[in-house]
Amino acid sequence: MNGKFAYLATLQDVFTKNIVGWDVADHMREELVLNALEKAIIQRRPQAGLIIHTDGGGQYGSKAFRKKLTDLGFLQSMTRKDNHYDNAQAESLFGRFKAELLEDGVFLDVEDAKQESFDYIEGYYNTVRRHSSLGNKSPLNFERACRAQSAAKKNDD
Repeated sequence: MNGKFAYLATLQDVFTKNIVGWDVADHMREELVLNALEKAIIQRRPQAGLIIHTDGGGQYGSKAFRKKLTDLGFLQSMTRKDNHYDNAQAESLFGRFKAELLEDGVFLDVEDAKQESFDYIEGYYNTVRRHSSLGNKSPLNFERACRAQSAAKKNDD
């Protein structure tokens, strides 16, 4: 990318590992995380009381991001200083992203980073990539199995 950086913000469902909101930009300002949050809201329509866990980056502590969470009735959990285990799932996601998508390569520009991220997240990670913690199912297939099990339980009651 001509020596420039691209930044990826993600919101991941902790239970299913599904990446429910994401965005790529040439900056790490609050708009990046707000855009990812908006995508997650559109996709999932979560109810008040949702807990959003973030790292300690300034964009997650910004007035605009915190106001949006408050307006929606969401609660924020933020990584404690120098406690990297708080954000282990996100660190694992980014580790996989780098290993499986980048493979020590680079993007041509931010638009290329967006397209490649879309292909990876929507075309592979959420729909195909198996996770041992999900019984070797993809996030999408795990969610489908959970919904089917929940529906069957409701029918039994």
